[in-house]
Amino acid sequence: MDQSFQDSIEKVIVINAPQEKVYEAITSPERITSWFPSAIEGTLNVGDRPILDFGEHGKNQIYVESAKPHEYFAYRWIPGSRHFIGDVLSQPNTLVEFIIQEVENGTRVTLKETGFASLPAEVRDQKLAENTGGWDYMLNRLKELLASK
Repeated sequence: MDQSFQDSIEKVIVINAPQEKVYEAITSPERITSWFPSAIEGTLNVGDRPILDFGEHGKNQIYVESAKPHEYFAYRWIPGSRHFIGDVLSQPNTLVEFIIQEVENGTRVTLKETGFASLPAEVRDQKLAENTGGWDYMLNRLKELLASK
């Protein structure tokens, strides 16, 4: 595998919904729980450190890195952690980015998760594989949620 493949995941979907609704589904604590974590403790504003609750899969605290309404949202987290509560920035982490663009037939969402090369070697490949499949599943849930509205 080349280094760039080991370090990142990129997924692209097109959703038949307006850009504003897609952004809201990704950044609103009330909406994100319809497709991603089962619950959230906190808000998703830049600089916040909410806790995403994935039920039996544990809780993961994130750090909201950046937000540009309707176009971009990014956070850092410890991928695949069963239970991480603490300073995400003090640990090897990955950056999850949502690039949201209006296109002719709806809204294109490009998801990028980078930084796997910074993770401990013994878990790097496993976390990359888990999140590659995980993002397929979660993005499909996002697409289904917005297509039904």
